[in-house]
Order: sequence, then C-alpha cells, then structure tokens
Amino acid sequence: MLHALILLAFAPPVSSAVSASDIVARMLHADSERAAALKGYVGTRRYTFENKRVGKRAEMTVRVVCDESGAKTFEVISESGSGFVRKRVLRKMIDAEQEASRKGEREQTRIEPRNYDFHLTGTDVMNGRRAYVFEIAPRTENKFLIRGRIWVDAEDFAIARIEGQPAKNPSFWIKSVRVVQQYGRSGQFWLPAANESHAEARIFGATDVAIQYFDYVVGEQKANLQQTRDEGRQP
Repeated sequence: MLHALILLAFAPPVSSAVSASDIVARMLHADSERAAALKGYVGTRRYTFENKRVGKRAEMTVRVVCDESGAKTFEVISESGSGFVRKRVLRKMIDAEQEASRKGEREQTRIEPRNYDFHLTGTDVMNGRRAYVFEIAPRTENKFLIRGRIWVDAEDFAIARIEGQPAKNPSFWIKSVRVVQQYGRSGQFWLPAANESHAEARIFGATDVAIQYFDYVVGEQKANLQQTRDEGRQP
C-alpha cells in the first residue's frame, strides 16, 4: 500500500494534452492488436457461491477453452455444495457467458464508444502500475453492459479493472448487483484474474459470488496441450 501511495504522490497529473478520446482510441487499438495475436487460450476457474441468510454454499471448478474467434466452451471438472445453487445459479452464469462470447454478443458488449460514453476522471495506481480512470455509461440497456468505472493501464492501454452494476437489472427478484472484475498480465496479454459480485435479493438477502482464474495456457501452448489431451484419449 505504501509503495502505491508513493507512486501516486510523485506521478505527474493527467496531461491536458492527453484527452479521453486519445486514451480510448489507444485502448481500442491495443486491444485489437492483442486480440489478433491471441490464438485462444485454455484456463481454469473456481466459482464460489455463498448466501449466509439461507445457509447455501457451493463451489465449482471449470475448464475454459477460448478459441481464436473468442467463443468459449466450458467443462465442469469438480463441484460441491448445494445442488440447487450449482444447477440454477453457477451453471446459468456459465451459460450466459458462453452466450455473450458469441460474435454478435461480443460486438454489442465490447467496451467502446459504440456501446458506452466515456468520461475521464483522473488517474490511479493498480498493482504498482499507473492507470487512467474512466466513468462509463452504457448507451443501451443490455444485461451484459456495465454502468460504473474502468481502469486503463497507462503503459499497455489495457483494461485492468472494471467495477459497477449491470445496465439492466437481471431479474425482478434482484434489488441490486455490484460487480468488480480484475485483469492481470499473462505474457503480453491481459486476461481475467478475479471477479467478485454482491447481489441483494428481495427474498434471499445478500449473496456473494467469487471467481478465481488461473492456469492460463495461451496461443501455441494451448494447441500443443489440446493435442496431448486428444492423443491421451485415443485407445
């Protein structure tokens, strides 16, 4: 924490020559370059659900394969806890993300000027790296869009953090949802690192869902890993 405060104290303020549109343009350009270079990846996730009011808890570990187009497939490796939660909540979350990863949905939910208005509010330090902070407002009420803030890494121009709430309430039974998504560097790429969401439901009260992302294998390493697994399945 002290290191981050020192960095923030001695870092220069946002230059008036650096406009919000300049930063967003560089962010989109860098994102497109990384997307073109990323030939898909394989990763592992651990989902944890907890609602103390009704005494429900569940965990699920999932293998994720993202192909070159960005479409994702999921395979459940292990699961425990409430069967209702695993079936009606965690698997629904996975299905929703798989839907959003399809080409049409990705274009509609990408953080870019077609989908969002951007307002630069200042700078911050994320994990020892300087970042630009934007308020983002969705242009449409889409359940996959977020109203809140993003942190854009000042060196790589990658989104390092997102926090906010869905532009459209996912259900009448949900009063509010707060989401924090963090990203980390994996080689030259920025991939999801952690996600925390807190929902207040009308009947069931507070519910927390956390997702940990780990064991990434990207690009050619992914292809070699998939080939090894396929060969292992052969009789």
